[in-house]
Amino acid sequence: MNGGSKRQMPQLRAESAAPHPAATSHPPRHRVVLYNPEVEFFTMPLALVAIASSLDPRLYEIVVVDGRLEEDPSAAVTAQLEGALCLGVTVLTGAPIEDAIRVSRAAKAHSPDLPVVWGGWHASMFGKDCLAEASVDVTVQGQGEITFAEVLDRLHNKQSLEGCLGCCYRGPDGVPRANPPRPFCNINEFARHNYDLFDVERFFRLKGKRQLDYISSQGCHFRCAFCADPFVYNRKWAGFTPERMGEEIEILWNRYRFHDVNFQDETFFTYPRRVEGFADQLISRKLPITWAGTMRADQCYRLPEETFAKCKESGLRRVLMGVESGSQQMLDRIKKDIKLEQVHFAAERCKRYGIAMNIPFIVGFPDEADDSVKATLDLVKELRTISPDFQTPIFYFKPYPGTSITQQAVENGYSLPCNLEEWSAFDFVGSVGGPWVSPEKFELIERFKFFQQIAWDRSVGWRRTLQKAAQWRCRKDLYHLPLEKLVYEWLYPRPQLS
Repeated sequence: MNGGSKRQMPQLRAESAAPHPAATSHPPRHRVVLYNPEVEFFTMPLALVAIASSLDPRLYEIVVVDGRLEEDPSAAVTAQLEGALCLGVTVLTGAPIEDAIRVSRAAKAHSPDLPVVWGGWHASMFGKDCLAEASVDVTVQGQGEITFAEVLDRLHNKQSLEGCLGCCYRGPDGVPRANPPRPFCNINEFARHNYDLFDVERFFRLKGKRQLDYISSQGCHFRCAFCADPFVYNRKWAGFTPERMGEEIEILWNRYRFHDVNFQDETFFTYPRRVEGFADQLISRKLPITWAGTMRADQCYRLPEETFAKCKESGLRRVLMGVESGSQQMLDRIKKDIKLEQVHFAAERCKRYGIAMNIPFIVGFPDEADDSVKATLDLVKELRTISPDFQTPIFYFKPYPGTSITQQAVENGYSLPCNLEEWSAFDFVGSVGGPWVSPEKFELIERFKFFQQIAWDRSVGWRRTLQKAAQWRCRKDLYHLPLEKLVYEWLYPRPQLS
C-alpha cells in the first residue's frame, strides 16, 4: 500500500453527520473524541466507526482522529478536547499501545478530569490490567457498540459504572473492578456504519486504489489454539444478512464509486447460504466491483460448486485462507480443524476459477520439530507452483495473549510481558523469530522466504534471471551464500512494519 510521508498529510478531522431535524429541540450535543493509534497499515478505521455509528447523533458529536495520518497525534487529539465528554481509544497489542499511552497521558495532562476509555483487542483481553495505567479510567471488552453507549450515558449522568456489562473500571477506592461480560449480540441489531466519520477518499489515495474496507460479521466459531478470537468472543459468530450487505454496499458505491470491497471479517465464508445470498445480491444489483474475503480450507471444501461459481460471477477475486502449517500433526496440535487434502482442494478450485489466494503460514511453534517446519516449506513451494496469483507469507509464532497454546508455553516456563510498556514491544505480526526458533533455523527460513517469493512471482527484465536461480535453489533446498538476496534487498529495501 502507498503511504507517503506523514508530514505531507494534513490533519484528519471528521465529525458525525448533522443531527436529524427532530433533534433541534434537544440540548447541545456532547462531544466524544475517538482515537486510532499509529500503526503502519492503512485499513479504514472501522472499529471506531462501528462504535461511533451506534451512538445517538442527537446526543453526541463524534470527532475521529487517526494517529496514522497526523504529524503530531497528541496535539491533534488535545485540540479537540474542549468540552468533550470522554476520549475513546482502540488498542491493538504491540506497538499501538505505546502511542495509545502517549496520547492518553497527553489528554489527561490537558484535561485532568476527562474520562479516558480504552477498547479493542488488548483491552478485551487485559481489561483490568490496562487500568494500571493511570491515564486510563475504563476499558471495554468484546463487542463495544452497546457497552460504550452505556458508558457514555453513565458518564454524562455522573452515575457509577457498577453493573455496566462488558467493561472494567476503577472504583472510588482506586481498585480496578471487572463487570460481568455483555452477552454476544446479533450485529444486525446495530446501526449502519457511518463512513462520513472519516475521509474515505483519503484512504483510497493511501491504498493506491479505490478499495473500500467493510466488516460484515464479528467473531468466529473455530477454536484455533494460537488465536485470541475464541478467548474474546467465546467462539460465537454473527453476520449481516445478505440483503443488508447488498443494500449497504450499493449505497456506499453510489457515493464513493470504489472498484473493490475488502472484507475484514475473521471468517467471511462461515455459512454457504449467506455467501450465496450475498453473491446473488451483487449480481442482481449489477455493481461493477470485485471483492475479497476470508475463507478456511474446510469451508471451501464444503462450499457447493454452484455457490463458488456465483461468487466468481459476482466479482470474487481473492481469498485469504490461513493454512498455518504443512504438517497434519501440527495442524491437529494447534486445533486448526482442517485437513491437508482440503488445502489442496481449495487451491485447485481457486486456480480453476482464476481466484487469487493469500495463504499465510506460521512456523516456530513451541517445540516444533524440524520435520514439521520442512513440511510447511514444502507445502509453500507446492502451492506457489500452482499459480503466480497465490501468495504464501510466512510468519513466526508469537505467544498471543489469551490463547491456549500461549497458556501451555507459560506453564512450560515462558514469561509473558508484565505491563503495558512490555506489551508495547510485543511484535504481534510475528515478523521475527521467537524463542523457539534457533538462529540457524531463522536464517534458513528467512532465506527460503526470499527465494520462494522470487521463484514464482511474475518477473520481468533482469529479474527473470534471478527467478530461474531462485527456482533452482528451491528445488534443491540450497539457500547458502544468498548473494542474490543481499543485492536485491540493497536495491529494494523492505519497509519497517509494526
